[in-house]
Amino acid sequence: MGPSDLEEIIGDIQLGESPFVVVGPGDDAGVYLLNGIAIVETVDVITPVVNDPFTFGAISANNSLSDVYAMGGRPVSALAIAGFSSCDYGHIVLKEILRGAVHSLSRAGAVLIGGHSFEDAELKFGLSVTGIIDKEKILKVSGAEEGDVIIITKPIGIGIMSTALKGGKLIDEDMKVAVGWMMTLNDIASESALKAGATACTDVTGFGLLGHAHNMVKGSGVDFEIKKGDVPVLDRVDEMIDAGMVSEGAYNNLKFLEGKVEFSKDISEAGRLLLSDPQTSGGLLITAKEDGIKVFEDAGIFFSVIGRVVKGSGKIIVR
Repeated sequence: MGPSDLEEIIGDIQLGESPFVVVGPGDDAGVYLLNGIAIVETVDVITPVVNDPFTFGAISANNSLSDVYAMGGRPVSALAIAGFSSCDYGHIVLKEILRGAVHSLSRAGAVLIGGHSFEDAELKFGLSVTGIIDKEKILKVSGAEEGDVIIITKPIGIGIMSTALKGGKLIDEDMKVAVGWMMTLNDIASESALKAGATACTDVTGFGLLGHAHNMVKGSGVDFEIKKGDVPVLDRVDEMIDAGMVSEGAYNNLKFLEGKVEFSKDISEAGRLLLSDPQTSGGLLITAKEDGIKVFEDAGIFFSVIGRVVKGSGKIIVR
C-alpha cells in the first residue's frame, strides 16, 4: 500500500489518547511508557523477496526488527504472523520460514514468544516486535537541522532486484549481494546513530529512499539536498530498470512525491524510479552533525553521505 493510500485511510481516524504514549502513529514505531519503562512496538509483514524459505524468514524478521533499530531501541521479543495456503505449501515451508526468523531474532538478542497463522492465497510472513528504549534517547523521523549531513547505511535497488528475480531476469545466484544486505541487521547502524547524536532517523523500506526522506523533511521543517551520484546502488540495478523490472510500488511512490521533490533536469525517469524503489530490510537514513561521520567510520560499517540538510519548509532537491 502506498503512502497516499495510508494518508487517505487513517488521516481522519481518532486513534485514542493516553498520557503514557511517548511516540504515536507517524513514526517508525510506537513508544509507550509502562511502569516507567519505555516500550517500543512495531509490526511488519511482507511477501517473499527470495525463493529460499529459510532466507525469506530471516529477511522478513530483519525487516520487522529494523523499525525498532530506527528508533534507537533494542528488540527483546516478537510474535510471528504467517499467511499461507495449506494446499500450496507443505508444513516444511512454514517451518523453514520460522527457522529463518528465529535465526535473525537470535542474532538480534530477541526471542520468539508466539504468533498467529491464517489461510491466504499469497504467502506472507512478518513479526510484531517489542523492544525497550531509553526514553531520553529516542530517535525520531523528525528533528533534522540545517547543516546536518544525510547518511544512508545500505545501498538501494533491492526492490528492483527482487522484481527481476520474480520476473525471471535473475536467478538466485545473481541475488547473493542483495541477499547479504537484506540479511544484515541495522543494530550497529542504530548504535552509531545514537553515538553520533543523530538529529533524526528512519529506515528505508516500502516508501523508497525519497518517500522516507519526505517523511523526515515534512516533520522537521527543513529541505534535503541529495546528490544522486552519492547514493549507493547495487550492481546490475540500472540494467534491470532498462529491462522493465520496476515494481508498481516504485511508480506509486514516485507519483506520491509529485510536487514534493525537485529533480534537476539531468535526473532521468529511471533515476527517479530508482530513488523511489521500495526496499526490504533497507538501511537507516540518518541526519547528524558532520563530526558524527567519524562515529560511523570507527564502527567499521558501510555508510555513504548522500547530501545535506538546508533551510527550507519540507522539500527534497535531487541533483
